[in-house]
Amino acid sequence: MEEFRFIDLETHNAYQNMATDEAIMLAMKEGNASPTLRLYRWKPSAVSIGTFQGMLDEVDVEFCQSRGIDFIRRITGGGAVYHDYEGEVTYSIIIPKGHRLAPNDILDSYRLICGGIVEALGHLGIRGEFKPINDVDVGGKKISGNAMTRRHDCVLQHGTILLDLDVNLMFSILKVPQEKISDKMIADVRERVTSIRDVLKRDVQISELQKALIQGFSEALEIELAQGKLSSAEEKTARRLAEEKYSTSEWNFSR
Repeated sequence: MEEFRFIDLETHNAYQNMATDEAIMLAMKEGNASPTLRLYRWKPSAVSIGTFQGMLDEVDVEFCQSRGIDFIRRITGGGAVYHDYEGEVTYSIIIPKGHRLAPNDILDSYRLICGGIVEALGHLGIRGEFKPINDVDVGGKKISGNAMTRRHDCVLQHGTILLDLDVNLMFSILKVPQEKISDKMIADVRERVTSIRDVLKRDVQISELQKALIQGFSEALEIELAQGKLSSAEEKTARRLAEEKYSTSEWNFSR
């Protein structure tokens, strides 16, 4: 069974989280990092936008600032995502281009890696399914959104698994005028998005989701997770990227 470096559940701010993903890619490009799976949380809570989006188009920056919520641009595509410290776990997988889990067909690649989430949900007693292009659904409702980039001779896929969902707060963060938010709009979101606690009707803890993700990715991807950590060089690169790129207005407001 193939061995992956596993960096178990950590908590960082948005800038450090995104910088760490890219630092691993850069180390892997130089042959100094093995395939890696990370689990992490965001503290403070944050909103991330896709690399092709505009921050001011998607996010109520003033609201975020008033609530101490970070905002950041990812290097992956996709839409704006709210990362609630108490309500989700994020994973990232970084592998070299040409790896068996990164076929040329993007859809096949998403399906393979998202299989880890489907398997994890199964360990919690939830039947999930991959929903093209890059979601995992439960009963027709989205419970996990995922995004990918292929750069630095690597493939990075990261995504969220919703433990809980605060629709009202989500609408306040994203650029939806308050006067347009209606009971119907909130109900529509609840018809399209769900969470583990909603499905199971109990207070599932972060640790339980963490354990399920470890089992799910290991089994579905046929990998052995070897406990590891960032090298000192990766840590140095991550600190530099967090300071010089991900926390800057030049990066976050570049569109």
